[in-house]
Amino acid sequence: MEEYLNKGIKEVITQFPAVDKILEENGIGCGPCSVGTCLLKDIVAIHDLPEDDQRVMMARIAKVIYPDKVIPLPPVTKKKETGPKELKYSPPMKALVDEHVLIKRWLALIPAVLEHLDLSSEEGRNLILQGVDFIRSYADRYHHAKEEDVLFGYFDPNLDILKVIIQDHIQGRGHVQAIVEGVERQDKGAVTEHLTAYRNLLTGHIKKEDEILWPWMERNLTMTQIGELYAKFQETDQRMGLSTEKFENFITNLEKKYKA
Repeated sequence: MEEYLNKGIKEVITQFPAVDKILEENGIGCGPCSVGTCLLKDIVAIHDLPEDDQRVMMARIAKVIYPDKVIPLPPVTKKKETGPKELKYSPPMKALVDEHVLIKRWLALIPAVLEHLDLSSEEGRNLILQGVDFIRSYADRYHHAKEEDVLFGYFDPNLDILKVIIQDHIQGRGHVQAIVEGVERQDKGAVTEHLTAYRNLLTGHIKKEDEILWPWMERNLTMTQIGELYAKFQETDQRMGLSTEKFENFITNLEKKYKA
């Protein structure tokens, strides 16, 4: 089993597709991941499953890998939670989660924006470009910069989970550039394709951060480091001097427009 514990999860899933289903049943969505180089042994640690659930899951995976061996499941002594797991964050992590809320409000608006997409008028083009400005200025420069330039500096840059997150950022920037080019050409198909792809990407990305990455980082940061992180986030916000009110008003006005 040691051999497979030290293999990338994508390689394990490719060889044993049933492993993907077992992971999904435990709330671990490795299958759709664009990188998938995390080691199988690290998957459990990152997702912080209850100890008994870990043993049951690993026993099931071992049975898939070694079907001819009798591997008894360990007894489960803890009752598995049936409701959603409540996540508590330290102040700096809570700041990132709160910023995600505004981004998710924009993601929720994208279907309505595309339904009324009009690139033949200046007003219609400006609406999409305002959305691009929100993504580039708020979601990327203001929010992602704190992640990449500050938070990630506390961890080994070669960690696979960080590579996944950064790859998402890079892929998102590619979609945004394609949206701008689509607006310039008045190409509704391109704008629709890449704005939809951006929405899908960021929806999964935020879920990975809020539910997996931030809690894992919290467990691996000292109280001193968390205090430093909070101070550095405040310094970063002050240095950027970005007024978030503009973007909050943009989202609020869009919500009123499409609700009406």
